[in-house]
Amino acid sequence: MVVLSACGAADTGSSDYDKITLVVPPWVGAEANVVVAQYVMQTEMDLDVSTKQMSETVAFDALNSGKVEALLEDWGGAPKKIQTYVEEKKTVVDGGSLGVVGHIGWYVPKYFADAHPDVLDYKNLNKYAKDFESQETPGKGTLLQGDPSYTSYDAAIIKNLKLNFATHSLGAESTQITEFRKNFKTKKPFISYWWQPQWLNAELDLVEVKLPPYKEGCQDDPKKVACAYPDTDLKKYLNADFAEKGGDAAEFLKNFKWTTEDQNAVAKMITKDQMSPEDAAKKWVEANKDKVDGWLPK
Repeated sequence: MVVLSACGAADTGSSDYDKITLVVPPWVGAEANVVVAQYVMQTEMDLDVSTKQMSETVAFDALNSGKVEALLEDWGGAPKKIQTYVEEKKTVVDGGSLGVVGHIGWYVPKYFADAHPDVLDYKNLNKYAKDFESQETPGKGTLLQGDPSYTSYDAAIIKNLKLNFATHSLGAESTQITEFRKNFKTKKPFISYWWQPQWLNAELDLVEVKLPPYKEGCQDDPKKVACAYPDTDLKKYLNADFAEKGGDAAEFLKNFKWTTEDQNAVAKMITKDQMSPEDAAKKWVEANKDKVDGWLPK
């Protein structure tokens, strides 16, 4: 373990929690948050920190029951859980902004958009349905998707905008990335649910298709959604008892805040550079001692 000379070891303070468990949602950006937070809490604060992989929806149940202490990246995909646990039962509390703005959308490769500029308006998508057709959606364009647990209104958007498309899940984020790279090599047309921040966006040139603009309330009824996804200030959530009695551990997680560039840097180290999560966290932390120092309880 490497102790950060600029930060110094922190007093863990009074806490009812000997062990802390952090949620790891199934995408590498969320993993990047956790590996850095865990590394600092273990090396700088001498805390026992473990992790559990689960979707956002399941994470809120676990936060409510106390099986986990913190979720460091929520995209707002479980509004009913937030209403129940945060607003009504008050067993889960808002832990503040992660500092990263998330955005989901439909994306095509730039090489296809350059050749067919009007594809970037959803009103013209049916014109290109055959270009995006696959064996999974015969007679229709294929809108690629990732992990089925991700927040998605795509089936409703397709239906309500009368698009001749159907969704097809590729599974894990890594499988989606592999498919993107394969398509780029052969300049194959494709359209996919995708998001920012994502380290791959610096490697592959993807362009967003314009959907009807997001307006407050346009996603309230999942069956009637016919609008774009909003920009989302990604939030942290903590178990309420831990937030109150977790001492310096809880204070650190409330303080934990970084940028899209920070997250992408660590995510790239884990995926493209194939570093171990701990080594990636160590490298980033040692290069950003001032930022880490700002997270540590005073």
